[in-house]
Amino acid sequence: MPLVPVVPESHGNVLAEFDCLDPLLSALRLDSGRLKCTCLAVSRKWLALGTSAGGLHLIQREGWKQRLILTHKEGSITQVACCPHDEDFIAVATSQGLVVVWELQLERRGRPERVSVSWEHKGQNITALCWDTSALRVFVGDTGGKVSYLRAGSSKLGKGSAFVIFPVQTVTTVDSRVVQLGYQDGRLLVSSLSRCYLCDTDREKFWRVGNKERDGEYGACFFPQSKGLLVGQPPLLYCARPGSRIWEANFNGEVLSTHQFKQLLACPPLPLISYRNEPHYNPAQKSPQSVAFPKLLYLGDQNLLTWTDSAIYIFTPQNGQVLLWTEVKDLVDVAVYRSELFCLHGSGRLSHYSLLSAERCVERLLRRESWLLATVVCCMFQHAITTSRARKSIPIDRLEHLKSQLSSSTHLDLIGQLEEVILKLEPLDSASSSRRSSISSHESFNVLDCGIYRVISRRGSQSDEETGSLINQSMSEEERLREFSFVQEEDQVDHGKTQYFLIEQQLSVRMGISKSSSSESINNSVSSFVKKTTEKINTLQMNSELWQRPDFREGMNLCEINQCQITQIQDPLVLLDPVCLEDTLLEWLPVLERILGPTEVASKTDGPGEENWEGDYLNTSSEQKDKSCLTGEPTGSILPEKKEDSSELGEREDQCEKQLASDHKEEPEVPNGTTTEPVRVVSPKPVPSDLLANLTQLAMLYTELSCFRKGGDVRALGCTTFLRRYFFLLDQERVRRMCLLCYQEQPDVQSSFIEAMRELSQSSKVVEVIQRGDLLRSLRSLKELQSWSLTTLTFRLYEKHGEAAVRTFSQFYPTITPADVMAMAQQRHFLAYLDNLVQSRTEEHRLSFLQSLLEPESLRQDWLELALIHDAPQHCDTLTPDGQPRWHSHCFSWGYGRLLSLLVRLPADFSSKQKMAELCRSHGYWIGYLYLCCELQRRSEAFTTICQLDDISLLEGPDGIEPVTLDEWKLLIQLSQQYSSVPEQLTGVNGGSWSNGSADCSGRVSPENLTLRLARTAGPDRALAVLEECGVQLVLSPHSTLVCELLRVAEKRQRAMIQTMLERCDRFLWSQHA
Repeated sequence: MPLVPVVPESHGNVLAEFDCLDPLLSALRLDSGRLKCTCLAVSRKWLALGTSAGGLHLIQREGWKQRLILTHKEGSITQVACCPHDEDFIAVATSQGLVVVWELQLERRGRPERVSVSWEHKGQNITALCWDTSALRVFVGDTGGKVSYLRAGSSKLGKGSAFVIFPVQTVTTVDSRVVQLGYQDGRLLVSSLSRCYLCDTDREKFWRVGNKERDGEYGACFFPQSKGLLVGQPPLLYCARPGSRIWEANFNGEVLSTHQFKQLLACPPLPLISYRNEPHYNPAQKSPQSVAFPKLLYLGDQNLLTWTDSAIYIFTPQNGQVLLWTEVKDLVDVAVYRSELFCLHGSGRLSHYSLLSAERCVERLLRRESWLLATVVCCMFQHAITTSRARKSIPIDRLEHLKSQLSSSTHLDLIGQLEEVILKLEPLDSASSSRRSSISSHESFNVLDCGIYRVISRRGSQSDEETGSLINQSMSEEERLREFSFVQEEDQVDHGKTQYFLIEQQLSVRMGISKSSSSESINNSVSSFVKKTTEKINTLQMNSELWQRPDFREGMNLCEINQCQITQIQDPLVLLDPVCLEDTLLEWLPVLERILGPTEVASKTDGPGEENWEGDYLNTSSEQKDKSCLTGEPTGSILPEKKEDSSELGEREDQCEKQLASDHKEEPEVPNGTTTEPVRVVSPKPVPSDLLANLTQLAMLYTELSCFRKGGDVRALGCTTFLRRYFFLLDQERVRRMCLLCYQEQPDVQSSFIEAMRELSQSSKVVEVIQRGDLLRSLRSLKELQSWSLTTLTFRLYEKHGEAAVRTFSQFYPTITPADVMAMAQQRHFLAYLDNLVQSRTEEHRLSFLQSLLEPESLRQDWLELALIHDAPQHCDTLTPDGQPRWHSHCFSWGYGRLLSLLVRLPADFSSKQKMAELCRSHGYWIGYLYLCCELQRRSEAFTTICQLDDISLLEGPDGIEPVTLDEWKLLIQLSQQYSSVPEQLTGVNGGSWSNGSADCSGRVSPENLTLRLARTAGPDRALAVLEECGVQLVLSPHSTLVCELLRVAEKRQRAMIQTMLERCDRFLWSQHA
């Protein structure tokens, strides 16, 4: 394969095709010669496809599933447009000039309905459709230059709201065919064959954009300014001109500048990254292009898209640059949503492209295991891949893994080119000082089928200067790497032939524990190594050659115990029974105490034979023990060595004991006067790597069993004691998850784990950065860390900066979960984190995201109570002494009001909603209480609360609780009469803060105001009759009397108009019948 050419540094974005829509067209039978796709539109939820047979296929973008087929007998579909602010509406134009607005009614599971139809353009080809950005109104343009709009009613607003008096109106008629329409902030942009026009649809004013005419299809569009200092500024206009030029105009149609792209398009086209064809890039320079841009579309983040039948062009007009241009054959139409492009080709084929950076493209290709395509993009855009910014999405180890997936027989040149790219990689900020980056910067590795990472050194390929400059930084790394190496022992030569570095603490994924029950956690932990139990228990015999002393009665006893354990554990009834498994582990515990326990514990349990056994065991690796004691680091491998003299061994043991004693901190005091054990993060004696792995599995089993089992044997060590005594044997990630499940019941376990992790991370350079107090630099240094180390370092960051730090932890989700923050932070600080985390999601996804965090479901009540307590109004401000709502107390601001609103709207069962309603009432959160009363069908309580709060706006709006029956209206009027004197009684208590509300009677829940609202709904006569039935003696004010009279007049005129229209329809139908 020839070398891949490199793209210039000025280009860092690509168009990539990840999805194939051919199966979708085949399922819709749109790939035949008789039936083809003629137009398309796209929104957040839908992909709409119009066909030559008059059908409109609505495809749900999530999963590409067909949901609806809307049929039209008025010809083929020529234009389709989705409503941008309500995806339940879609506009369709047919070849006969018909325009139809459909209401899909999917939320109410109803049948789609034609809510508006227009024959205003009958006999003309409709060339453009455009929705109003805020109202249910569609603008239509045709080949004759006529522009009209079509209003659509909606059945969502109740009966009669779908009736529109003047549904179709003509806006204007321009001098030639309409090419493109656009609408923004009350102004309509019309692009014809000769000019661009700007229309103020409310004031019926018109402007021409520019003075020069043109001849041909040239598009125009609005360009919102929503970035940086331009937020809130009026949008700009961009109008295409001949010769690859584009006018830039302000919102009043005044031309500000002309962008010339003819010379800028002399660059070669960027390749289309697609599974269909291998991308090719020809760096040869091209001649300048004079292109007519038939349409302009706003794309993604401040980009401008246009196309011809053979290419797609994307500009950044505010910088006057070409972002990219790519050759795409046979283009007919393009629809965009954010940074996604859906292209219709002349053959009826559909393509789905995404505009994204080169590094994001490589990341998505790696997730799809498109190894060859990802390698080509890496080599082609190596200037973007090698930057430090790209390490966030493409770590170095993923590129090394990509290289290992390529075949050396067929892609040798490509592998060599990828290796050159890897050598140029820049680390992420200062990450070269961390353990992971240091290893990844100088070693590559292959992932074997068994899950082991084989480390391949690349230090020889570096210059002497680079190697010398890294000596000081990597000395500690070399020392740490020694603990991961091992040499096969002489009696186990047949078990393997290759030596590996086992980077276990950084690259292996350990077995998890279950969250449901203690029995399930034991079963899940045991199931992964049931077949290897025999070897693990046999390792407790410490190999037969270690029993070299004549006195080995203790060794024989240990063998008998292990043999008994083998027999028991091989029985499935023991494996699946926590009680039996606990007994088996309790027989193993004394052996662990004698060998690796603290000195005082081992001296109590040692027998005469054990002392001899331990001496021989230590003789096998005395040199490594000496080295580990002097450096303070554990040794992960045992090399066979000659025995040393007992005197020399004794001297070395004394040195080790002194060194270890000096390293240990003073034991902390606990309230009862006793002292807790120091956490041991380093093994006191060297342990072979194979034995260490087996001990880790058994130690984790014991830890989890002792944590989740209530009570226990008197012989057993407690979970906290065992964790502090044997932390060097435990898997940090599994211990972390265990602590998250039990930290409320056993806080000592959590505190011991944090203390141990603090000890382990003490040597990290990130700790030094945190101690300096620079929050931003500390956050940058925390990138790309393992989950367990990140948890510990964020705890240090929280101790240093408090709430300011915890508010930033949302960027580490899901590595740092709410359970982690809940365990480390104060309650009020945890609420700040949770609020930031939820608000970081888009508005439509916040509710579902918050629900996904509720594990278990009981957290809903806990979080709701926390949010009601912290940063909340005082109880005396929201509740009266007898527990009733204070007047207008719902207007108080709640510090976590957005979070409270989401919590009360979460799906829940009946009893949970009742508990939440009581919580809201007891704390005076009346907005949530009213919502829950409505959910629980306790509408009478809601009406009582509204009357006590005395705010009629609570009956209005989408979240208002408005009566739906006359009985509810009667109840509400009676309650308002009962509580009408409450504001005057409470003026001295709470009236000082609500002077505006007490002075304005129009917002009160009074019988007169309720009567007026009922009159607007049921008519004034019926409202006054209901008032009399309630027994309320009310004299209407002159204003209310006038309103009732006007309502009577309007009702009479409406009835007369309806009667007239019905008579005209009747005469028309009879004339057609005749």
